[in-house]
Amino acid sequence: MDSGSAESFAEMGTLGIEEEFFVVDRRGRPTAGTDELVYERDPPEILDGRLDHELFKCVIETQTPKIERLADARDHLLAVRNALVEHAEAGGFRIAAAGLHPGAKWRELEHAEKLRYRNQLNRIQYPQHRNTTTGLHVHVGVDDADKAVWVANEIRWYLPVMLALSANSPYWNGFDTGLQSARAKIFEALPNTGMPTDFDSYEDFAAFEETMLRTDSIADRGELWYDVRPHTGLGTVEVRTPDGQRDPERVLAFVEYTHALVRDLAERYEDGEQGYRHRRELLDENKWRAMRYGHDAAFVRRDREGEIGLGEVVDRECERLGVSGIRDIYDGESGAARQRRVRDEEGTDALYESLVLSER
Repeated sequence: MDSGSAESFAEMGTLGIEEEFFVVDRRGRPTAGTDELVYERDPPEILDGRLDHELFKCVIETQTPKIERLADARDHLLAVRNALVEHAEAGGFRIAAAGLHPGAKWRELEHAEKLRYRNQLNRIQYPQHRNTTTGLHVHVGVDDADKAVWVANEIRWYLPVMLALSANSPYWNGFDTGLQSARAKIFEALPNTGMPTDFDSYEDFAAFEETMLRTDSIADRGELWYDVRPHTGLGTVEVRTPDGQRDPERVLAFVEYTHALVRDLAERYEDGEQGYRHRRELLDENKWRAMRYGHDAAFVRRDREGEIGLGEVVDRECERLGVSGIRDIYDGESGAARQRRVRDEEGTDALYESLVLSER
């Protein structure tokens, strides 16, 4: 069984960035391209071993190398993105980014033939068949297994904040959902997704992971698709909440914020703080508010005494942690609002084009 180890948690503050993208044609429509891009042509060296397809043949994933310092994240991210764009263009494809592609109609798109995904489709059925989602995953290294579990527990309150800021998926299957992040709701239809509960210790989490493997509930630990998880193979806390983003500066803002949060919580653990240990139900409510209202969301406070607006959270977090990227995101137009505006003012073709990546 593919389970990890407490010994994996050995480094503090390292980073890894995983991004899922849409492979699109010259008109910006999702198209089957991952067979060629992943299997039939050798990718640029930086993507060797760091390029994979997802469930649909129109979705591709990249991973950065391990990043030792936050200051190096931009160079690594842009190098991987530029290599992907070049690799795609050499095959007549383009790359687009959003939490959901407004032109992706799941009944018309091809699923990957990889045995892992075929088994998932057979087991999960309809929820997986329609899962055209793409997201951003940020890994931060933690140097102790119990600390990583505690950090993952406590970071949960902040995940709806990230989702609200990242909301970039108003359209699904060709229609406006009325949500700011429909991706989050579509993805929650799968098993082992959404907001996890809290765990008492690494032993507690490892026992859960082992049980899921032993009972054939999951095929591998990668099928624990929660919004945050201690990654027992890589020794990281992996935050999986944000929608996919076209603008790399937005990605870097979430990397900066996630890195600062994990480091801050790690220090609080070392200082002996007890933490909030929120019930999942309260966090689910906050996540729903993020999905529905995006930048206009207000959340149940950590102490459950009333509400706090997203803008106030952003002000507090930037001052508390010394970050600035999430303030820039909040002050700007949200991804969902931008998609709706472009579609209303310029039409569907312009909307598709607005999601396409260019080299930076």
